Amino acid sequence: MHDPIDRIAPTLEPSQIVLLHQNWHHLLFLHWEVPVAELQALLPSRLTVDTYEGKAYVGLVPFTITGVRATLTPPLPWISHFHEVNVRTYVHWQGRDPGVWFFSLDASSKLAVAAARAAYKLPYYGAEMSLEASKEPFPTIDFSSRRTDERGQIPAGGTFRYRPMEGPVTHASPGTIEHFLMERYILYTQEDHELYRARVHHQPYPILRAEVPILDETLVWAAGVRRPDTAPMRHYAAEVNVKVYPLERVS
Repeated sequence: MHDPIDRIAPTLEPSQIVLLHQNWHHLLFLHWEVPVAELQALLPSRLTVDTYEGKAYVGLVPFTITGVRATLTPPLPWISHFHEVNVRTYVHWQGRDPGVWFFSLDASSKLAVAAARAAYKLPYYGAEMSLEASKEPFPTIDFSSRRTDERGQIPAGGTFRYRPMEGPVTHASPGTIEHFLMERYILYTQEDHELYRARVHHQPYPILRAEVPILDETLVWAAGVRRPDTAPMRHYAAEVNVKVYPLERVS
């Protein structure tokens, strides 16, 4: 099936000035199929649900962040390392620029929450979180989150145990479901009916399949999305080094 949307151009490094640098570790990507109309009803009118072979997805992504710093400055100890979990779906704008729409982003740093809300107009919420990773080459990660921020729907949280499955690391090829779900480099947000977007850039995700023996969460429900009770698609990426670019208004 021919895909009319250019999915390669957004993966290329922008020529803009880099605003922030950060490293993402121990990423778990969980995805469930959700009816297109249900997701579209939750989006701004100017964005359209992006689909793969006619199917739409909601994603849940826990991970940890280190090394957060502005360009030309060192990491600041009190804001450079924190945990995060986001609920998301995939969108495009006028048939181009495929990206991510975040329903929620929970983080363990109050400063990071305040900064991201102010600078990027994103729905960040404060949460109590923990992450423990074993020392094996294919580590077991225990991640927990409990939202404490009353600006968001409560209760909202989750307990996850996950590990990468042994095997060769791969990079998603264009046209695959993995590329559609994971290789996303534009985020969209809205404030006062104005649509905004920002770019990020990193090397392609080093993908492994994941085992998830513990998955107990209410974050997707709190975002207003009814996901199925079936097992999600599960992928793991150990680390990427990320450049973040300024927010801009969508014309």
